[in-house]
Amino acid sequence: MATAQKQPSTTAGPAEPAARKAWVPKSPVDVVLEQIGKQEKRVATLQRELDQEKSLLVKLAKAKAALEA
Repeated sequence: MATAQKQPSTTAGPAEPAARKAWVPKSPVDVVLEQIGKQEKRVATLQRELDQEKSLLVKLAKAKAALEA
């Protein structure tokens, strides 16, 4: 008396194969230029964070000087 339950197959291929772009190989030059761009963005973000931290440090140093006076 076993009843067979059918489950929808979710592992069978993509639902819309036309929705994906075709893979286009990149040249080594394009790869390096992309890495340079990503690194420049990362450095810019870190520089902004560093500037914020320096500003906070200056404020805290002024507060410390006022407390010690």
